[in-house]
Amino acid sequence: MDEQAVVKALAALAQPVRLKVFRALVVTGQAGLTPGTMAEGLDIPANTLSFHLKELVNAGLVTQERASRNLVYRAAYERMNALLGYLTENCCQGAGCAVPRPSCC
Repeated sequence: MDEQAVVKALAALAQPVRLKVFRALVVTGQAGLTPGTMAEGLDIPANTLSFHLKELVNAGLVTQERASRNLVYRAAYERMNALLGYLTENCCQGAGCAVPRPSCC
């Protein structure tokens, strides 16, 4: 992932509504969500949601697919993982520095 794409993705996520939408799509998984379901579940007006989805699609973090009469949005996991990889590529000079997760999680 090049630096310009990273900046674009981070800029898209640097807005509370878009971050909320993206997280909902990540949690949902490959089934994805329709705009109506997202608008209702996240309590976001449809026109506002449409604007934010367009920005996430433009940044490559979300995909859009037509399924009969509906649009289905999904998190672009490959792109998300590329972004995370870019951000952690040189973490701790190659030393294992990730904090271990508690056994309850």
